[in-house]
Amino acid sequence: MEVPRRLPPSSFTLTLPKPAASAPASFVPEKDPEEEENLREEDEAGEETFISTEEAEPGASVVERSNSNLSSRDSFSEESGGPMSEERLAPEADEETGRKCEEEERAAAKERAAQRQLMAIEELVQSERNYLRLLQLSTVTIRGNLLKLQPPLLNLNRMFLHVDEVMDASSRLLSLLDQKRVRPGDPLFLQTLCESFLSLSSDIEAAYKEYLANYNHITVVENSYKQREGLWNEIVRVIKASAPEVNATSLTFFLVMPVQRIARYPLLLQTIQKHTDPAHPAYALLEHTAHTSIALNCGINEYKRFREVADKYKKTETLTIKDKINRLNSHSIAKKTARLSQQIKHETGITPKLVDEEFDALQDFFYVLEHGILELLENVETYLHHLQGFLACRTEEFDLDMDGEKAPICYKEITTALRQWILPTFEKRMRTLIHRPLCALRDLLVGPRNLIRKRLDKLLDYELIEAKSNLSYEEHAVANTYRTINTLLLNELPQFNGVALQMIWSMLGTFSCLHRDLASDMEQLFQSFAQQLPHSSLSPGAFWEWAESMALEGARRLETLCRSVEDTLNAPVVQPLSPSSQRRLKQLMDKHGSGKIWQAAAAVVSSRDLDLNLAKGELVAVISEMDTRGDRRRWLVDAGGRRGYAPSSKLIRYHQPAEDPPPSPHLTLPDGVTGIRRHSYSPGSRPLTSQPCFQVIDRSTD
Repeated sequence: MEVPRRLPPSSFTLTLPKPAASAPASFVPEKDPEEEENLREEDEAGEETFISTEEAEPGASVVERSNSNLSSRDSFSEESGGPMSEERLAPEADEETGRKCEEEERAAAKERAAQRQLMAIEELVQSERNYLRLLQLSTVTIRGNLLKLQPPLLNLNRMFLHVDEVMDASSRLLSLLDQKRVRPGDPLFLQTLCESFLSLSSDIEAAYKEYLANYNHITVVENSYKQREGLWNEIVRVIKASAPEVNATSLTFFLVMPVQRIARYPLLLQTIQKHTDPAHPAYALLEHTAHTSIALNCGINEYKRFREVADKYKKTETLTIKDKINRLNSHSIAKKTARLSQQIKHETGITPKLVDEEFDALQDFFYVLEHGILELLENVETYLHHLQGFLACRTEEFDLDMDGEKAPICYKEITTALRQWILPTFEKRMRTLIHRPLCALRDLLVGPRNLIRKRLDKLLDYELIEAKSNLSYEEHAVANTYRTINTLLLNELPQFNGVALQMIWSMLGTFSCLHRDLASDMEQLFQSFAQQLPHSSLSPGAFWEWAESMALEGARRLETLCRSVEDTLNAPVVQPLSPSSQRRLKQLMDKHGSGKIWQAAAAVVSSRDLDLNLAKGELVAVISEMDTRGDRRRWLVDAGGRRGYAPSSKLIRYHQPAEDPPPSPHLTLPDGVTGIRRHSYSPGSRPLTSQPCFQVIDRSTD
């Protein structure tokens, strides 16, 4: 039997009607499992294939087999067409639902972020208000009650140093926020907060850095209170009574708050930034504010470190030799030896020295200022000492036998007014406005001077380790210490020099003003007595001529008196001799003559061979005014049988006492001068060999 061939797909076209739902089942030929599997594979691959004629049932025609195949495929397509379209629509619905869920989640996240941002802003503002309230409570209430304790607490005000500046910065920040009248929920509030903080950043840094640098002193003072149990219990009682709503048992509970507050600003601002949308108009400003708060903390920490180094090295210790010996150890000896060797290398030129021209200029100017301040202080102290000596001499209280004369009466009244009112007031102002500031400025020189000296030591240590590539921990500490001291001096020494120079100029101006006021007071005083003086009617030229002549005459008298007193004091004191000394004197005069007799002014103890031991007042005769080697400091003398050497500095010429009575201790008047008036005493004229000690200058023509 011939098997028909399979027709190609393009050789015929079949129009198959869509089978009705009531078509008989016999219309669709029965399919075996293998054919169904082949059809399923063809449907999945998307290709139209027919079953080969070899697989068809025997006896069936080609058309029947083709119809049966097409009918089965159409029926399969009908059955599977509905579920496939539903599967295509499901992903689109899922995507739409996912987008809606994402939008809802995004909106919820934005809402949560806004709520958290609002909570962070409110926390910053509210915590700032509570912080300021507690500081005011401690500074005003608690401090006021502690000041009432008896006996008063030592160094209490030192604990609250710089806290007023901190409170001022905090209150100004809150007042700027209140002036804008915006609430934390307002979108403009964040911008207002950032602008207010940035505008006060420099003031905040200045206030907090001084407070934190002084915080160590606060703990030291409080620890000193705790060492006295009764006093500390009283302080705790006052604190609890002053702030019952706060569970505080120490002053540091309040005074540590600025230390904690300045560190919380970056945390709070970063929290606000974390919950702020980057698209927010104030986001860039908020980011800048957060960075500024971090920079504030870094600057304050750096300043505190500088202050700690300065406080460590600027202190002056008064150590005894025993204390210095106890401090010696192998490490210190090795360190000082290395510094000394490095210094010698610098001086000899073996090793070049690190040169810092900026610091050298500052150091030289500081030393010039120091020298000027010390010289000015010494001159002011000498001036005040002489003023005290003048005030101690109360010449107006002496009786000068000038009763009834106008000049002595005016002199007494003028001197009394000067000594009791004008000059004491002038001295008090001098001490308050010039002497005390100069003493305080002198004490302030100690710190920079010690830091400059310590910098030189640390520079020598730094030069020894500078060339090393790998540094140990101690060497890193040495290098950091040198850099810190050097930076501190470069930053603060110019400010110190400028303030010190300004103070010197101010005190010199004050000195001139004080003398101008003194001259004005004295002029006013003398004008009230000018009409009563005998020479008030003279013209200015004649008055100055008379004043100069009187001054020169007084100088001559004073010089004459000084010379007479000097001659009297330098005259040798003649004491009566004992009988044995008289016999030795007669023996030495008979043997050597009266011109060779000398007397021991002090006891002489022999220190070399051929030296004599002489008692004070013992008589000797000088044989030779030098020894055998030509030394004129040792004379050869005869002590009445003993001969030897004695130092020439301890020998004085012997003067034989005269038979005249001893002179009167009172000065005698020269011939031709009467002693009626003691105040008009004038010694005889005597040629002067020196110029007068002062000169009167006529200023009437000025």
